[in-house]
Amino acid sequence: ATLTWTKMRSPGKSDFNAEEGWTLLPDGTVLTFDVQDAPRSEKYIPWLEEWVTAGSTIVDLHSPYPFGCTPYGHHHEFFYCPPGEVGSAILRPDGTVFATGSFSKFGGPGHTSIYTPPAIPTDPGTWTPGPDFPDDQGRDDTGSDTFTVLLANGNPLVRGANSGILYEFDGVSLIPEVASFNSFLLPLPTGEVLLTGSNAQLYTSPNTSFSPSWAPLITAYPATVVRGSTYQISGQQFNGLSQASGLGDDYQNATNYPLVRITNQSTGHVFYARTHDHSTMAVATGNTVVSTNFDVPVGMETGASSLEAVANGIPSTPVTITVK
Repeated sequence: ATLTWTKMRSPGKSDFNAEEGWTLLPDGTVLTFDVQDAPRSEKYIPWLEEWVTAGSTIVDLHSPYPFGCTPYGHHHEFFYCPPGEVGSAILRPDGTVFATGSFSKFGGPGHTSIYTPPAIPTDPGTWTPGPDFPDDQGRDDTGSDTFTVLLANGNPLVRGANSGILYEFDGVSLIPEVASFNSFLLPLPTGEVLLTGSNAQLYTSPNTSFSPSWAPLITAYPATVVRGSTYQISGQQFNGLSQASGLGDDYQNATNYPLVRITNQSTGHVFYARTHDHSTMAVATGNTVVSTNFDVPVGMETGASSLEAVANGIPSTPVTITVK
């Protein structure tokens, strides 16, 4: 609205933010686990403008940086000493956070841990160690500094940093699926995952089912729309149940925003409308009524069409509109 930044207070942070990622929780707090002060984890409380402890991750989710300090500045007169690396953390539909880690300074596989948020936002919550990454032909795999995305079926998909193997976490085990040389992951509105790097690939999970309760619900929409015009739809859970994608502090490509998909009922051709001015960017909003605006593509086909709101690869039940 103002195109300006507002400086907020942030007392209580145990260490700095270098190499750490942030995970938005349903209660509006932001979770991180520390690199410098591992195995400590912390939460930022926006309405208090301060950090509080989120407890110990139990297992070590960080690895030290082995290459010393990096010079910078015009004459290389300054030095930055990286604290190490951690993995990413993804909020799951059941409200828990799946966090991936690196090998420890003693070697061995990368660890994982599952965070359960508390009923009271300022309380710590609890951590429970998850499965370690498997051995990859004599070389322990790790989730350090690598992508994790949330599949439509509710399982996190993480890329092993050493092997390139894609692992699905089913709530109990890390299940190896396929290997990929591509290192960047993005969940698509089709429920697939786009992998990019030296080339591009599409990943489809063996399990594509999802709970109907996770889907967005459209409750108010225009019966007729005109190409090139802007309209608003309202309903529930337009932003999905998670930010659905993360890679520590390196890439912010979260997908917790609604997409609008329009399918012409005669031709079956699919069009995506640009969405903007969402009423919220919160996740797991439940029965709260939310909204978004969408621009009807100028070049799309006219006639009877189906309109869906899509959040993190999960579509709403379609409603029928007429495009003019």
